[in-house]
Amino acid sequence: MGKHVLVIEDEPNIIEAISFILSRDGWTVATHSNGHDAVDVVRDKSPDLVILDVMLPGKSGYDILTELREGEATRDLPVLMLTARGQSKDRDLAERIGASRFMTKPFSNAEVLEALRELVPQ
Repeated sequence: MGKHVLVIEDEPNIIEAISFILSRDGWTVATHSNGHDAVDVVRDKSPDLVILDVMLPGKSGYDILTELREGEATRDLPVLMLTARGQSKDRDLAERIGASRFMTKPFSNAEVLEALRELVPQ
């Protein structure tokens, strides 16, 4: 049985690209596109890993990650953060609040697959 990933991203092109490469690699992909209720969706779907965009409508990826790290059931959930802003202060903040990995857009398909395979061994 494949692993389950939840992609929380508001850009349709990125959602489509990530969904395609991960599905082809055997992942079951669910998507969500706003920050308002993202934490509830993570709890509801119980994915093996979350790919989380930093800039989302309603609530930032940093705030979502903070809430996930405060929850007992989601404290250790692997989270790959994506951002169009790759400054070191963004990376530092993501690491400080508990991101498992941090990736700057644009990224290669191979980069995403490699990160997921490291975070959730098949």
